[in-house]
Amino acid sequence: MNRSIAVGPHVGHHFHFDERASALTRRLVPLGRAMFAAIFLVSAPGHFGQGAISYAASQGVPMPGLLVPLSGVLALLGGLSVLLGFRARIGAAMLIAFLVPVTLMMHNFWAFSDPMQAAMQQGMFMKNMSMLGGAILIAHFGAGPMSMDRRG
Repeated sequence: MNRSIAVGPHVGHHFHFDERASALTRRLVPLGRAMFAAIFLVSAPGHFGQGAISYAASQGVPMPGLLVPLSGVLALLGGLSVLLGFRARIGAAMLIAFLVPVTLMMHNFWAFSDPMQAAMQQGMFMKNMSMLGGAILIAHFGAGPMSMDRRG
């Protein structure tokens, strides 16, 4: 459906909403997916090192030798899926499965007595909540335009 709406100070000035919105969407949605996926793709390799495993163990993560590398796999595959728009809903679900336990176990700001540490962990917690919101949106709405999911 092609609909026009009046905009600006001139009532007679119309633009075709669907055409311009579609052109903008085709550019912005892939950019948004790439920006969202970047943090997962950049951080995933760190989940395979002994440092991350040891830190997770110090935070009380059970079976850190298994779960930390598994979280890296979820972050990497989920991030690639969202970036490429290939089965992005599944990729977003993988990121949700990654974010929920990591956020609760690794950024439990309420457990810190040092105010500086608590504030830092609260910031990380809120960052993860924001990413969780983005993953939920992608899981619901899908990859959008310019994605492998939209081909064929």
